[in-house]
Amino acid sequence: MRIRANGGSTAAPGACDLAIVGAGPYGLAAAAHLRAADGFDVRIFGDPMSFWRQQMPAGMLLRSPWDASHIADPDDVLTLDRYELATGARIERPIPLDVFIRYGVWFQQQVATDVDRRTVAAVEPWRGRFLLRLDDGEVVEARRLVVAAGIAPFAWKPSEFRDLPNELVSHASEHADLARLAGKEVVVVGGGQSALESAALLHEAGAGVRVLVRAPAINWLIRSGLLHHLGPLTRLLYAPSDVGPAGVSWLIALPWLFRRIPRRIQDPLAERSIRAAGSSWLVPRLESVPLMTTRTVVAARADGSRISIELDDGSRLGADHVLLGTGYRVDLSRYPFLSARLLEKVERVNGYPLLRRGFESSLPGLHFLGAPAAWSFGPLARFVAGSRFAARSLAKVVAGRRSPALEEVGAATPRTA
Repeated sequence: MRIRANGGSTAAPGACDLAIVGAGPYGLAAAAHLRAADGFDVRIFGDPMSFWRQQMPAGMLLRSPWDASHIADPDDVLTLDRYELATGARIERPIPLDVFIRYGVWFQQQVATDVDRRTVAAVEPWRGRFLLRLDDGEVVEARRLVVAAGIAPFAWKPSEFRDLPNELVSHASEHADLARLAGKEVVVVGGGQSALESAALLHEAGAGVRVLVRAPAINWLIRSGLLHHLGPLTRLLYAPSDVGPAGVSWLIALPWLFRRIPRRIQDPLAERSIRAAGSSWLVPRLESVPLMTTRTVVAARADGSRISIELDDGSRLGADHVLLGTGYRVDLSRYPFLSARLLEKVERVNGYPLLRRGFESSLPGLHFLGAPAAWSFGPLARFVAGSRFAARSLAKVVAGRRSPALEEVGAATPRTA
């Protein structure tokens, strides 16, 4: 490996060439690629794999297949295969969430042993650079900033539920363990993987579960599952990244090409590739769970210690808790550390940053990886499999525009942003 896990600082104290906010798959992949370039100082901030550990329920399985679940490194050696070999234990398929988390931590230990776990409280643009104020008051100056902070702030709650207390309504991302709802009556809202797998876990934990889906039917990936067992034909139908339906998958896997397609074609293809669906292996686990389709919630209110839900057909449901598997909606303004002064310099479309080569925004030196890049580079950016293209594109552009090492700027850095 060419990666220097502890960087190799060439910058003055309190300054660096590039700072990465976020230590999940995209932040770690970016660190691995950027640190492969000698003499380039990179600092990475975040709690490694925190979203996967703290905001995904224990017992979940990854919907993404094996080949689409590797975190990218420049030499393609820090794969799940290498991790399996290193640990000596065969990993089940589908991949259990806890195993993927351990793989992510192992990856981090190979590429970023010096990850700074302090929270980035605020980021401000300053004289063509970026000032990061940490939660302990320290200020770090960076020539470039990569935001790979994940999707947690983008959790979407329909308006009918926003004013109700967390004791009655929560988003699926607010649970590391659904067992605390055991023995309760729970209504799960949503027809995608997160909602359906949460319903299965709740049912298996002893909760009474009903699922509300606004679509006329749940999109089970049964046909897709069959097509994934056709040997060489499968490889013709699906790219290794495995995002999107048969055939379209190869187009989604080439973001540089996908972004050149006219928008009127791009958008339907992107929507089709990420539509709500459930893995075929969930079907038997939900056989005894009521799945109510073609139903929309029009109102919800607290009813003592319970919640009362009114549906579009005039009927009502009562429950102890509502779990929202309603997905995520990207909106950069919901990243709490991005200042208003910085955001006003970033051109956006429907909450997404408008990005160019190297995932760079309209504010020079500011890059966004992961789901915020989906409007510019397609749905691959929403999945772990997209970390390879994103990290390589970022590294190529950053290395090509590398500036001389930072001068003695540490002493000139303001104490507050």
